[in-house]
Amino acid sequence: MIAHLRGKLIDKQPGQAIVEAGGVGYDVAISVPTFTMLPGVGAEASLHIHTQVTDDAISLFGFHDREEKRLFERLITVSGVGPKLAIKMLSGLQPERAVQAIRAQDHAQLTRIPGVGKKLAERLVVELKDKLDDFAVAPVPTGVKGAAVDDVLSALVNLGYQRPAAEKAIEQAVSKDAALAGDFDRLFRGALKVIR
Repeated sequence: MIAHLRGKLIDKQPGQAIVEAGGVGYDVAISVPTFTMLPGVGAEASLHIHTQVTDDAISLFGFHDREEKRLFERLITVSGVGPKLAIKMLSGLQPERAVQAIRAQDHAQLTRIPGVGKKLAERLVVELKDKLDDFAVAPVPTGVKGAAVDDVLSALVNLGYQRPAAEKAIEQAVSKDAALAGDFDRLFRGALKVIR
């Protein structure tokens, strides 16, 4: 089983990376957050790997950090969640937000993920709510809360900004105009102005 892969990044796109290691190009399925964290093509890349073996294929699923891989492996234990859907889920919702949604039994948040319906959201909560205690959940910026704030924070982190800098930028943007906290587009633009 392949557990880790390091080598030259031959190609990358949302959902897929090809990493050459030892003269072999490995095709790895990745989440969008992992895609955003990968270096440019030609640079050395390092991925934590989950190897899935079926009757007709050996598939590799890669993750930038170990926590995302651990969450992926918990997700695929749920009936009805295969590796491809789990990657889609991690692309649609940051790992911390997914953990928070499952712990809080927030079915509405989970059903926003493409491929996750009401029944699957309920199953995720029932089967995982008590199995995610070992996952750290990042705090929401102090004094600034809401779905738009969470989405802007997720977007900034996916763009490569450090989480503390993104949180501070959001807080500063909201301190200038409190109405931004409920408007994703305006808050995103405001936070970008501050963080640049």
